[in-house]
Amino acid sequence: MAVAVPGVQTPQTAPTKTSDSQFEGFLRPDQAAPYFEEARKSSTVMQLARQVPVGINGQEFAIHTQKAVASWVGEGGQKKTTESEIGLRSFKPAKIAAISVVSAEVVRANPGNYMEILRADIAEAFAIAFDNAVLHGTNAPAAFGAALDTTTKAVELGSGTTVYQDVVSALKLLTDDEKRLTGFAFDKKVEPTFLGAVDTTGRPLFVGGTYTAGQSVVPGSVINRPAYLGDNIATPIVTGTPNTGGVVGYAGDWSRIIWGVVSGIKFDVSTETTVTIGGNLVSLWENNLVAIRAEAEYGVLVDDVEHFVKITDHTAGN
Repeated sequence: MAVAVPGVQTPQTAPTKTSDSQFEGFLRPDQAAPYFEEARKSSTVMQLARQVPVGINGQEFAIHTQKAVASWVGEGGQKKTTESEIGLRSFKPAKIAAISVVSAEVVRANPGNYMEILRADIAEAFAIAFDNAVLHGTNAPAAFGAALDTTTKAVELGSGTTVYQDVVSALKLLTDDEKRLTGFAFDKKVEPTFLGAVDTTGRPLFVGGTYTAGQSVVPGSVINRPAYLGDNIATPIVTGTPNTGGVVGYAGDWSRIIWGVVSGIKFDVSTETTVTIGGNLVSLWENNLVAIRAEAEYGVLVDDVEHFVKITDHTAGN
């Protein structure tokens, strides 16, 4: 089984390029599409946020900060002046990388099948690193903006009379600030809480589709908004602090997060260099291993974290 390691999290010795045509080279955008699509399906943030095209040098996007207001005017009356405020936000891509290490015998036995396995490993590694950067700021490039964890808005599940009322409290925090709620992202560990939660009419709070084995993100809806149960969303509980839980979800206006991916994926392969596995340097040549490094460039723009509410739960385990 391959070991996928997000390159931004663990120091790696760069593999030396070889002539192995099975892996080496650059996957064109059409060839890389399945990798990016699998990463999107494994990422809760990518499914909720707005995807846009982005070039290698990045670009700027216009975001409304104040919209025009129309007024009724009487016969011969003066028309009122209104202003639209549009802010420009810089959108810069950053490199993300993962190194997958596997036995050389496994690759030689069925290289075509191994590429399918590798695709799933790389996609998952990209998705985890992407979501952790946007939600928690983990190893996030400065160009991505503030992480959602830095929002000042928060609601604790279990603080109200019902879970339904807690969710409505999150909505109220946004509407009181003249902001929208377009969707939810929850960690899968909150699913048991939802299974016993109903709305005011007795209907299940979380209405979802059929779960399939190996599914990274489970789609559904909460208070008629899209809601996704995914992995790697929660943050640890603050131990020793009563009624203070780790973050298990986010509610907000996901159109305020823009993301895109640049071109294709670059692959390098090595059988001779040394890589770091489990904190130890391992010689590929001495252990008959193959290391495949995949690199891509993603861009993320978080416009304003105050368009989001953190949802915590002190009953959800680590």
